[in-house]
Amino acid sequence: MAVSNNWAFASLALLFLLLVAAMATVWTGNVSSNVETEKVQSSKNSTMAARSEEVEPLNEHAVPDPEAVAAEVESIIDMNIRNVTERRKLGFFTCGTGNPIDDCWRCDPNWQKNRKRLADCGIGFGRNAIGGRDGRFYVVTDPNDDDPVNPKPGTLRHAVIQDEPLWIVFKRDMVIRLKQELIMNSFKTIDGRGVNVHIANGACITIQYVTNVIIHGLHIHDCKPTGNAMVRSSPSHFGWRTMADGDAISIFGSSHIWVDHNSLSNCADGLVDAVMGSTAITISNNHMTHHNEVMLLGHSDSYTRDKQMQVTIAYNHFGEGLIQRMPRCRHGYFHVVNNDYTHWEMYAIGGSANPTINSQGNRYAAPTNPFAKEVTKRVDTAEGQWKSWNWRSEGDLLLNGAYFTPSGAGASASYARASSLGAKSSSMVGAMTSNAGALPCRRGKQC
Repeated sequence: MAVSNNWAFASLALLFLLLVAAMATVWTGNVSSNVETEKVQSSKNSTMAARSEEVEPLNEHAVPDPEAVAAEVESIIDMNIRNVTERRKLGFFTCGTGNPIDDCWRCDPNWQKNRKRLADCGIGFGRNAIGGRDGRFYVVTDPNDDDPVNPKPGTLRHAVIQDEPLWIVFKRDMVIRLKQELIMNSFKTIDGRGVNVHIANGACITIQYVTNVIIHGLHIHDCKPTGNAMVRSSPSHFGWRTMADGDAISIFGSSHIWVDHNSLSNCADGLVDAVMGSTAITISNNHMTHHNEVMLLGHSDSYTRDKQMQVTIAYNHFGEGLIQRMPRCRHGYFHVVNNDYTHWEMYAIGGSANPTINSQGNRYAAPTNPFAKEVTKRVDTAEGQWKSWNWRSEGDLLLNGAYFTPSGAGASASYARASSLGAKSSSMVGAMTSNAGALPCRRGKQC
């Protein structure tokens, strides 16, 4: 009887070892398969969402055994897959700075082979802007802009007017002097990473009545008023353009727009203006300098369609030589979060027509001028009117005598519409904005 019991125990032990070995084989095979899948996906520049979906089938191969050990292993596998997936979505890396956009892609030493991953790193109200993620790459080889009606293939103008989605990159460093406004078509990304691209000393970028545009990694400066000319906006249409104001980036009646990591300065009008019902916009990681009226969000006090506007302004460095409008808002909902304001001459944030402004975790360093310490300005409005506007400062760091004048009763529904991401501590602003502007990354090197 003892021999029989020993034999039974030995048989059970052997079965247990075989079960564990089988599970290990399946798991190893699945990991290997997953690595190969990742390689293929990287080569095709597939989205992070697609990668996450590819990870889930691993669960189908977990051993369907009711025994406690098998169930525990399956649970561990499931948990690890979820953790990996979520880490990919959130972009946690050992070299992270706390800036969720940068931490999502910059730590990847192979970022140039995975350029379209950037489209999955958006935050804020413009986070769903996919740009040209689902299209092919277009390489700009020619910096010239000789004919705005019949642009040459290989030029930036020829790229941005196409009807199909495109991810636009540049073959080399270049300075592009535009004769007329660069009129964007929908589903385009202009990606200046890896090279030094300046759009300067001429017309600049117009995003009008389109959707899903990403502008990343450009130097845009010294933009001039242009117009009273014919300009092409698609392969099938060109038309007469009246005079443009000379904005670096003009957003007009458009949605799902992301302006990230650009260096902007010294233009005839605004650096980034969004008007005429534009919404779902994120302006992030830009370095703005040497300019008067920096950012206008809202067309006019009488244009009530801008009540739908939602704009996130995050991780930007408002630097030297700036005077006012960082931003100047009308009607809509504005989340100003974790920016570094190191210079202004008149004021930082202004508005009229009852906008909701949610200022969180910013660093405001006032100028030495004792009459310019106030962060906020209600433009051409009596206190009896603006007292009810919902403007709040939460967790902001106010330096050198800076002060923020709040108003309103703090209606939760209003601030909910002006909240687009979780603010981080203002003590982290220096690290999160230290690389604002066009990045100096070069080909073959980590950004």
